[in-house]
Amino acid sequence: MGKLPLTKEQGDEGMQKPILITISLILSLILFLASGCGPRESPPPVIAPETQNGAAGNDNEVSEDPMDDRVLLPEERMSEMLSVREAFPGTDFSQPLDFQIHEDQTSGIHIVEKRGRIYRMESSTDGYRKDLFLDISDRVDTSASEKGLLGLAFHPDFVENGLFYLNYTNRAGTVVSEFSASENRLSGLADSERVLLEFYQPFSNHNAGKVAFGPDGYFYIATGDGGSAGDPRNLSQDTSDIHGNILRIDVDRSSEGKEYAIPEDNPFVGNQEGILEEIYAYGLRNPWKFSFDEKRDWLWVADVGQNKVEEINLVEPGKNYGWNIMEGTLCYPESADCDQSGLELPVFEYYHPVGKSITGGYVYYGQNFPELYQAYVYGDFITGKIWALWLDEDGNTDNRLIAETSLRISSFGLDHDGEIYVIDYLGSVYELAQQN
Repeated sequence: MGKLPLTKEQGDEGMQKPILITISLILSLILFLASGCGPRESPPPVIAPETQNGAAGNDNEVSEDPMDDRVLLPEERMSEMLSVREAFPGTDFSQPLDFQIHEDQTSGIHIVEKRGRIYRMESSTDGYRKDLFLDISDRVDTSASEKGLLGLAFHPDFVENGLFYLNYTNRAGTVVSEFSASENRLSGLADSERVLLEFYQPFSNHNAGKVAFGPDGYFYIATGDGGSAGDPRNLSQDTSDIHGNILRIDVDRSSEGKEYAIPEDNPFVGNQEGILEEIYAYGLRNPWKFSFDEKRDWLWVADVGQNKVEEINLVEPGKNYGWNIMEGTLCYPESADCDQSGLELPVFEYYHPVGKSITGGYVYYGQNFPELYQAYVYGDFITGKIWALWLDEDGNTDNRLIAETSLRISSFGLDHDGEIYVIDYLGSVYELAQQN
């Protein structure tokens, strides 16, 4: 795969479904989230997600997708509410946090559980079969609501090389590791771990954890600000520190005593100021899920807010996304008179209590809902709401509420057809559906 820099032109949190959840667990989770877990130069963002300001989308390159030679006008976009239905009826998971596939079109769907297990859902004659893919629960620390197995990514050449990557917490902090799969690629080998990165977490929350390969073939890692509230150690603005960033590394090479190499076009390569060369972008609080727009090559990052604002950023190399100088477009703390120079504002934000803990999703290019074409679909962990956000090249937004659910939305997923799934932290996987 070619290794090209990602540009826009080229393109709390906390997540428990035991069978019965005790009152104390519910209270601790809600209190935790309420504590605040809960890209370019852009025009003033829309504040309330239900607001619509109808802007046309951008032109797209022609491809085999019949939708690519046109743009949805505002009146053609999703206007009716959707619902959700169980994707795997009768199948439960324990605190699911991630949903991943790899490029083999015949492969199943992989569901990541917080406790350290990954299950593969395979089609069968009577629906789906749930098989254990990997169990590393013996090394995963789940002692706090935001600790656990947080992210999974398959190598772009997984079918050939059998490599996949995990982000999890242990007693010391965060671990990012490479694993190998069995010869038939149907299970992971727990004893094959090769640690790429380990770093200390000063507090138990804001561990982020999303990992993914970009269209450039490089490996991206989201790191939170180290936790507590308000980033008390100012780590997100400290570019000599690994916290509060999107990192970008090359897992196919190693260099200078590291288990990976630094891409030559990373924004801080060769700097003399002590900036970590792994940093792709910084100034993030707790980026709870990011994804790549497969047609425009934009990097969408949802960053969980502190007290007031949940935000969505289009992340570009070398940019500073403001935390903890700002929370969204507000100074932080709100009473402060902050200097916004050099800071990137979100492309969209919403205030509490419309939602209190954003969960990032994916841009939709599936076939089931043509009215959602090219919309970024995302949700809120606390309120269970799901929105669709259209954004054009000029930064104009059109945001629409498309579903109201009772789910604790911990993640979204895309299947091989580009259809969106919704992951409920309480134990089930759903798919979008028309209202009955």
